[in-house]
Amino acid sequence: MEIILPAVLGELATRSMSFVINKYSKLPVQAMEINLERILLRAQVIVDEAEERHITNRGMLRQMSMLRDAMYQGFYVLDTLRYRAFEQDGAGDNKVLNHSWARSKFSCAKRICLSSSSSSTKASQELVAENVLDSLRTMILDASESLMLLTTYPRLHRQPYNMHLLLGNCMFGRQMEMELILHFLLHKQPSSSKLDRFDVLPIVGPAYCGKSTLVAQVCNDERIRDCFSQIAFFRHGTFTAEDIDILTDRCTMRHEKNRKLLIVFEVVGELNQDLWGNLYSLSRKCSTSGSKTIITSRSDKITKLGTTQTMTLKHLPDEAFWYFFKVITFGSTDPKMHPRLAYLAMEISKMLNGSLIAANLIGGILRTNFGIHYWCNILKLMRESVEKYRSMHGDHPLHDLLAENKPGYVRTLGKTTEDVFISSQYQTCSSQEELPKITAQDVLCGGIKPQGTFKVLAWKSPLPPYHCYIHTYEIQQLQTRLVKKRRSLNNSVIRGA
Repeated sequence: MEIILPAVLGELATRSMSFVINKYSKLPVQAMEINLERILLRAQVIVDEAEERHITNRGMLRQMSMLRDAMYQGFYVLDTLRYRAFEQDGAGDNKVLNHSWARSKFSCAKRICLSSSSSSTKASQELVAENVLDSLRTMILDASESLMLLTTYPRLHRQPYNMHLLLGNCMFGRQMEMELILHFLLHKQPSSSKLDRFDVLPIVGPAYCGKSTLVAQVCNDERIRDCFSQIAFFRHGTFTAEDIDILTDRCTMRHEKNRKLLIVFEVVGELNQDLWGNLYSLSRKCSTSGSKTIITSRSDKITKLGTTQTMTLKHLPDEAFWYFFKVITFGSTDPKMHPRLAYLAMEISKMLNGSLIAANLIGGILRTNFGIHYWCNILKLMRESVEKYRSMHGDHPLHDLLAENKPGYVRTLGKTTEDVFISSQYQTCSSQEELPKITAQDVLCGGIKPQGTFKVLAWKSPLPPYHCYIHTYEIQQLQTRLVKKRRSLNNSVIRGA
């Protein structure tokens, strides 16, 4: 009897699951949206609960990270299904060009399915939604077994926030990475000898993916500040002999009191091997067991410097980026109350190339005016600018500006005869220099028209280390640009002759 009963229960469970899957697979679109919204609500409850806990188990961290990514995909598909009617009629009375997903982690076939409006591909859209629904349901069933273990982890001390306020107080989408860094800093790493007592964690990632912000968030944790008596930040490129002296003094003071030291070293550009050798040698000489170093860079050449596995950061997936952009754009306003605006915001997010700086800048501009004509105008100008730049240079303008620091043009809102020439950009901290009084939003919205070349504050991060992004602008009339272009062509012809 003890053998038969589990077998019967298992068979009943299998048949019940098959019945549920078959039932949902035949649901109409409206019912599918309702069920997808319900399953997403359950997923969000689990993810929110996990983010409030200090999870140390790496397997559970990976499981929660996978569930979080699946949740963002689910919200993306749900919003696509909701707003596809506006995709067909161009958001109502305001016609905007229809484009496929510009950046998507889905396969090419799925991009076509979710971007086309023909009746044949609507069924494919619904099939994708069913697959996402089934995947979420399976992941929630798997995660439900870990919920009891999840409640055993201690809660993080946070004030209750709405999501749009929470994003201004903590880093979005990096919980697993934060916990892995915390584990590296708070736990002793296995070493083969006393000489290996100075541990180094390399963190590699592209420009503006949040490496410095992630490390600063971890260093602000009370457990880290209690664990290390000194936390020293150094930036390659501005690292001087004076910094070596400061580090020597800190090491001497720490060594006298037998306290641990944490060094954060940010590499800008190529790594200077001699400089790193001096820093590493000095740190090892004056460190005791438990001292740690974190080194960040865009180049994977620093991986050879690590004593533990390198952490690789990437830009947010498209689905997570849309979730982020929707929250900071609408704030406390429910996007479901403004479906046409939500559709336009989704199209605008595809023009931002996954840039968090651009998301905060454009999101702030959109919040100033919840008018359908205003948002349509922004989408039109952004599409024209991106397509024109791609046709001339082959890449996205935001990639060239942020990653390559190449100059470019952007059209001001509401003024078709004026362009803003962005000649350069750089990153600084608010404490290092006086910030420009003019913001990029002031210029792009047409509120301020300075003469000549001037600097603007593109965005100031609300998170440590409070990076500020400064752009150099020059407003040019369209006729002026054409004259300059003709002169350059004439000079080329004369030289050729």
